Amino acid sequence: MLTNKRIGFGITASHCTYEEVVPKIAALRELGAIVVPIVTHSVLAAATRFGTGDEWVKKIEEAAGAKVISTIADAEPLGPKAPLDCMVIAPMTGNSLSRFANAATDSPVLMAAKATMRNGTPVVIGISTNDALGLNGVNLMKLLNSKHIYFIPFGQDDPYKKPNSLISDFTLIAPTIEAAINHQQLQPILIQHE
Repeated sequence: MLTNKRIGFGITASHCTYEEVVPKIAALRELGAIVVPIVTHSVLAAATRFGTGDEWVKKIEEAAGAKVISTIADAEPLGPKAPLDCMVIAPMTGNSLSRFANAATDSPVLMAAKATMRNGTPVVIGISTNDALGLNGVNLMKLLNSKHIYFIPFGQDDPYKKPNSLISDFTLIAPTIEAAINHQQLQPILIQHE
């Protein structure tokens, strides 16, 4: 199903999820996809307890078999000149969720998503945010009701200690992409995490 499909894979600054998400890039390649990795500035620049930007960029490039796109100018051609079959943003932070929902195209990842939507092609979102059920809830609902936008199924990751937090089940990236390419939302969209 994904053989020879050009899949943009955008990564934003939810550093704690990289260990889980980056191997999914290699898994998409194993399914025959051509992966175009795109990162935000914070992915490049941050040094956290989860690793440095340089370390993660190296892992992302190894998984994708391609250099990361890290500037808005380099992401813009993913619209008409070098179109994608699907754009994935996983993880997508609350900050990026808010900006995307309000048309603030201020990162390479969001430019790639905007360029993809301009072509009427699906954008798949894998959320990872502590405020999806808080102030960011309005942005989540706006995107849930937007044309060409699909979500990797998500649920509360710690409802008692972090009641506003939601995270996608990143094991469902490939089936969500397959459904989105067929203009369908993988269901159920709301899941319960173990």
